[in-house]
Amino acid sequence: QRSVKSVYRTHIDVIHFRKDDEHRLREVDTDDETGAKSAQFTPERVAELQELSQSAGVYERLAHAIAPSIYENTDIKKGVLMQLFGGARKDFSNTGRGRFRQDINILLCGDPGTSKSQMLQYVYNLVPRGQYTSGKGSSATGLTAYITRDPETKQVVLQTGALVLSDNGVCCIDEFDKMDDSTRAVLHEVMEQQTLSIAKAGIICVLNARASVLAAANPCDSRWNAKLTIVENIQLPHTLLSRFDLIFLMLDPQDESFDRRLATHLVSLYYRTGARTRAESIDSEVLRDYIAYARTFINPRLSDEAGQKLIQTYVR
Repeated sequence: QRSVKSVYRTHIDVIHFRKDDEHRLREVDTDDETGAKSAQFTPERVAELQELSQSAGVYERLAHAIAPSIYENTDIKKGVLMQLFGGARKDFSNTGRGRFRQDINILLCGDPGTSKSQMLQYVYNLVPRGQYTSGKGSSATGLTAYITRDPETKQVVLQTGALVLSDNGVCCIDEFDKMDDSTRAVLHEVMEQQTLSIAKAGIICVLNARASVLAAANPCDSRWNAKLTIVENIQLPHTLLSRFDLIFLMLDPQDESFDRRLATHLVSLYYRTGARTRAESIDSEVLRDYIAYARTFINPRLSDEAGQKLIQTYVR
């Protein structure tokens, strides 16, 4: 039997399209030239978000809304919340000082079974341009870019990897400790300059990789050794470790009272009603809109008092 192949290649001419997905964070793209922003909110939703911002304890409520199925780890959730909000964009290219990094890189390290992968999965499902990859199954070309040949034109084309595809998003990397040294080496430029330089097969270009990196790693002996220092437990290159703004330790305290509270929390996920749960925490849809609205329309300014506080803390 002879297989019949299609003679013509199907294509679609599109004049306009708009992405609409209620289950993921609204995608906000800002044009560098015009400054146009694509996030759209109804007046009722804007009033609800502004009312939420003025409520008492909004910071704690937003932190508890991050991965509510994970028990405690409030400080880690606050750090992930700051990563989702991001920083203020500073571009001084006209004055010769370049562009400052606005994204926050976070490393989660600790004992197995402490919900590190679950935290990464939650962030990946929340942001619109997020990418999830595992360190053991990732290569340097899979993270950056690789050269392939187009089957139609037979020309050499450049295919981007996970770091470039997560531009203006979050790149979640699990099993970070199991990466090869050559694979981790490509992260140096991306995590600091937020660009990716390519020089392969006659293609020389610089791609934007303005992505936040959320990585999870296990200690070198699979479990945390309290007799060793943090650097000896993690065993990552110092040049790469310094590019993480926040490093959190997720350890198992091995305490009976903690295990009892954890077991109570896990069991409560199955018998508590949805109305009771929604009354205690912020709805995920509201959280998505709150983060998208803040990233689009809120531009905070650093006061002199806050600047002096940062200087004193850095010197200390």
